[in-house]
Amino acid sequence: MHNGVVAISRFSLAIVLIHANPVLAQGFPSKPIRIITTPAGGGNDLSARNIALGISGPIGQNVIVENRPTRLVSEIAVKAHPDGYTLLLQGSSFSVTPFLEKTSYHPVRDFSPISIVDTSPSILVVTPSLPAKSVKELIALAKAKPGELNYPSGGAGSANHLATELFKSLAGINLTHIPYTGAGPALTALMGGQVQLMIPNVSATLPFVRSGKLRALAIGSAAPSALAPELPTIAASGVPGYEDSSVHVILAPKGTPAAVISRLNREIVKYLSLPDTKEKFLKSGLEVVASSPAELAVYLKTNMAKWEKVIKSAGIRAE
Repeated sequence: MHNGVVAISRFSLAIVLIHANPVLAQGFPSKPIRIITTPAGGGNDLSARNIALGISGPIGQNVIVENRPTRLVSEIAVKAHPDGYTLLLQGSSFSVTPFLEKTSYHPVRDFSPISIVDTSPSILVVTPSLPAKSVKELIALAKAKPGELNYPSGGAGSANHLATELFKSLAGINLTHIPYTGAGPALTALMGGQVQLMIPNVSATLPFVRSGKLRALAIGSAAPSALAPELPTIAASGVPGYEDSSVHVILAPKGTPAAVISRLNREIVKYLSLPDTKEKFLKSGLEVVASSPAELAVYLKTNMAKWEKVIKSAGIRAE
């Protein structure tokens, strides 16, 4: 009799555990949510704070942004309990880092995708003294002087380094890489004429283009960008297949209940789809995307495959 009761109790417990996640998901959220991201002041932080502010009211709980050191952000998030109360907002470099250095996480296997948040394309700029006025003229100049044109970057493995290596590969040209201690010093060197061309992020670079300190030749997005509508794309300017943009994504630790992911995605996409939100992001140099979890999953896999090829071909290692 006693053994029968124990057996029934165990059976009942198993049924409760099987249905626990959907029940918990229905009451989600019942406490504040934290979004872990990189240090304050950067693009990741800006997007995270916009999301936190935008969904706190509709979701009925405070959403707090927690800034952590860049190298630790993903490692901290991947170890969090998968209950939807700890999220990760990262840039597209998140899916590239494992090819440059050893990490304790895999961008696809260890996280549940929620949504692509926004995108900001790269921009091909040259020092005004360079005679090239178009992408085709730049390629012709580089082919006439193989290895003589220098390009700076924020360091080996940085976004602008990878962007230019992709350009080199697809255009079939030889350029010399000059690494600096950050994108800021690299842009300063370009404006000073110490180097000839660069492919940095558009939002940080447009002010220098508008002031005449740099000449913009094309934009790195697959389609013309609202951030610089006057510029053709690099792909349409003689380098078919070229595309490079900084993308912010939001994810949760693997194992987060599907119903929780769905609720978070619904609230985030609803906020991002508002006209006022799109205008707010655009003023910060970002174009809203707002995707499904499945679309983010595809993006991560595609992005990883693309940059793995570039990194291995160029023999790039992070400094």
